[in-house]
Amino acid sequence: QVQLAESGGGLVQAGGSLRLSCAASGLTFRSYVMGWFRQAPGKEREFVAAISWGVLSRYYGDSVQGRFTISRDNAKNTAYLEMNSLKPEDTAVYYCAADLKGGRNYYGYDYRGQGTQVTVSS
Repeated sequence: QVQLAESGGGLVQAGGSLRLSCAASGLTFRSYVMGWFRQAPGKEREFVAAISWGVLSRYYGDSVQGRFTISRDNAKNTAYLEMNSLKPEDTAVYYCAADLKGGRNYYGYDYRGQGTQVTVSS
């Protein structure tokens, strides 16, 4: 059974940083593209970042480019999202997802986590 478990969310002041983790089990982690998505209240789910299985490519949404960094540790079956210079508009539930092909469509991913709340206060 595949499981993706996000952690690291919380409350932070604007300008601060958080590091999210996504621990994967039940799949050959190194073969999967890992993605991060988020959904704020009243808004659609938004692509945040994705990283290829071989760490050769990283992709970011326009709103986080230059502030967020996606990474992965294949030995630990874990993906990370380092978030810096956080803004109140970054407040959302953040989800990780895994797929053999990846992309920017959350519902195109084979496996998805339950999410972790990030709240940025002004």
